[in-house]
Amino acid sequence: MIVEAPASRSDARWVTALALEVRLAVVIWAASRFPPTADGTYYQRIAERIAQGLGYTWLWPDGAVTYAAHYPIGYPGAVGAIYALVGPHPWAAMVLNAVLGALAAYAAHRLAARSGSRAIALVAGLLVALHPGLVAYTPALMTEGVVASLLVIAAAVAASTRDRNGSRWPGLALLGVVLGAATLVRPQSLVLAPLFAALAIDGGLRRRAIAAAFATMIALAVCAPWTARNCVRMKRCALVSVNGGWNLLIGADAASTGAWSPVQVPDACREVYDEAEKDRCFGRAAQGYIAEHPLAWVGLAPKKLAATFDYAGAAGWYLHASNAEAFPDRAKVALGAVETLFERVVLVLALVGMARRPGLDEPRRRRIARVVVTLVGVAFALTLHAWVGYAALVVAAILHGRALLRGPVLVSATAATVAATVATHAVFFGAGRYSLVVFPLVSALAALAFTPTRTTTSPRL
Repeated sequence: MIVEAPASRSDARWVTALALEVRLAVVIWAASRFPPTADGTYYQRIAERIAQGLGYTWLWPDGAVTYAAHYPIGYPGAVGAIYALVGPHPWAAMVLNAVLGALAAYAAHRLAARSGSRAIALVAGLLVALHPGLVAYTPALMTEGVVASLLVIAAAVAASTRDRNGSRWPGLALLGVVLGAATLVRPQSLVLAPLFAALAIDGGLRRRAIAAAFATMIALAVCAPWTARNCVRMKRCALVSVNGGWNLLIGADAASTGAWSPVQVPDACREVYDEAEKDRCFGRAAQGYIAEHPLAWVGLAPKKLAATFDYAGAAGWYLHASNAEAFPDRAKVALGAVETLFERVVLVLALVGMARRPGLDEPRRRRIARVVVTLVGVAFALTLHAWVGYAALVVAAILHGRALLRGPVLVSATAATVAATVATHAVFFGAGRYSLVVFPLVSALAALAFTPTRTTTSPRL
């Protein structure tokens, strides 16, 4: 068990307060200037209907009302609960975003405190607290910042669970709850439940497998009431939402560019109006295209990852789209430049930190391979294609071998989150805002680059 100094816990509270103050300042500035836009428009409408007791339903222009599940329920459900208390004011959703962002900074500090010195933990917390992309995205009624916070919080829960002297079941249950909530916001987060749970347990494969199964069952139980609702209302037992076919088709037809584009409705789906059935039809069309053009579909993966990781710019894009007068193009470009510089430096530091951490009795050949992979990642991170740097981060982590499981949860959880994000968007399609989900963990990992070089091998990474 790791015993932490009171000064370290005091630092965590200070970092959290700073992160909250910065984000609330942005909320005060943005609340009256930036109405919901893009997907935020739909989250706002859904949240309003939930607050009114109308459930997740959609009101059509002709007056018809239908049950819906296209967008995941987690975020509009949480916002709707707040709106039921304070009214349907977007500033309330922004405050929710700010609070979760501050908790992400706290979680990043606690993770790094278990991996390095007090100074390193402080750096990790500050990198998340002041991350320009995450801070400026606070006014966005969008899901990526929320998921980013939930994932780093889940990683902190996993690390705390591993350090417990007593029963680890309560920690694993809490981990399942957090990742269940993340799944309700972003369904692909479910894949991280067994991975994070396996990292929360020391021991052999059997113990880790039991922990993974338990946490995953808890996460599924969190989602189960909504899944049951979909079985009844949507006539399809979708875990969370019915948009998988839509998203797959965007990245799997002749017009696909790798980035988001309006879905090209196949002829076979034009007369299908039921929401769930249309999504299923889109999924069949996408699978048919992949089967007929496998090389073309696989060849889009680099473009999808480039669209996701090379340039985020989500905050500037959202603010400009919401109110171009209050946030003109020059402001968008300036924020994008600052954010990109910050994110590239953080990525380079994370790569360096991964390369410098020795494993137990690590073969020299593997260490050299990791250094080479890291150098390739740094080279791309400093040029155009940052996505190669993120992929290199995952490969460098894998090259640690079994030591990865015994090392700090921060390292392994970051690698798992980046790997899951890479895999998801290589299959579907890419967009800069989707990279936000990895930023808190990568930023916390970057602080480990400042760890003093050890002169002896250690069972930790």
